[in-house]
Amino acid sequence: MSYLKSEALQKSFGGNQAVDGVSIEIEEGELVGLIGPNGSGKTTLLNILSGHLIPDSGRLTLEGRDVTGKPPHWLAKAGILRMFQLTRVFNRISSLDNLLVAGRGLGLDSASAEQRAKGLLRELSLDEVADLDGGQLSGGQRKLLEFGSCFMVPPRVALLDEPFAAIHPAMREIMAEFVRQRHAEGQTFVLVSHDMPVVQELCRRSICMNAGAVLADGPTGQVLNNTDVIEAYLGGEEA
Repeated sequence: MSYLKSEALQKSFGGNQAVDGVSIEIEEGELVGLIGPNGSGKTTLLNILSGHLIPDSGRLTLEGRDVTGKPPHWLAKAGILRMFQLTRVFNRISSLDNLLVAGRGLGLDSASAEQRAKGLLRELSLDEVADLDGGQLSGGQRKLLEFGSCFMVPPRVALLDEPFAAIHPAMREIMAEFVRQRHAEGQTFVLVSHDMPVVQELCRRSICMNAGAVLADGPTGQVLNNTDVIEAYLGGEEA
């Protein structure tokens, strides 16, 4: 039984078919790269998987249970946590409190949430800014803070949308090392990224989308060398 599975998902906006019959299966403990050119439907698919959009048709299951159309808060408590491409943190409360809000919302008691939050702040090198409001942090620190909120309660599936984009290489490495360690411990990830070296390093398997559909699915090296992927994603030039 697949851990997270979509069957023939469809989603359109007006005349634009953003997701067109997408069927994918994510197994427990996988770290899957989700790649493709801009406008290929990756973010729309993540929005469906996390409950932020309801598909026009198709089915989504988590460990065999139909969760199609469930709202984001329900799916979050069920273990599907989402990091957004555009960073979303609470600007007027401290970094520590940002994490506490996430933990309490996911059912942790006060003491457990505080212990977990302080541990994550240390691990993500944010302990020195724990008392600063979210709005006072740099862009990279804000992204790390949102990233940390996804792990206040270890999710069943972490959906990461461009976590490495536009941040300092040192912060990118902090996040990548966190992903490596959690994956080694059995954490399941779906990682959207245009950073191909990072995808190649972290993800044994990748799914490439184009024009709303799955173009290729398999070992990352094979996917990146697929002729159709090269034409769609890399502009037809072999690298």
